[in-house]
Amino acid sequence: MIAHVGDRIVVKGKHVGDGSRGGVITQLRHEDGTPPYEVQWDDGHTGLIFPGPETHLEAGRASAVS
Repeated sequence: MIAHVGDRIVVKGKHVGDGSRGGVITQLRHEDGTPPYEVQWDDGHTGLIFPGPETHLEAGRASAVS
């Protein structure tokens, strides 16, 4: 998984009834865009994530191709 600052990260729930969790990548720890990522979650919390298979990225404005 390769990400850019400003990309949206979405983590699907692992159990029946779990919702998805989303946030925006605010910082990369590696210049090549590989994990881990610093994320500002929609609920206001900030955290470090090593994304798993239940995770996907949505390109942010900074990395979108015009």
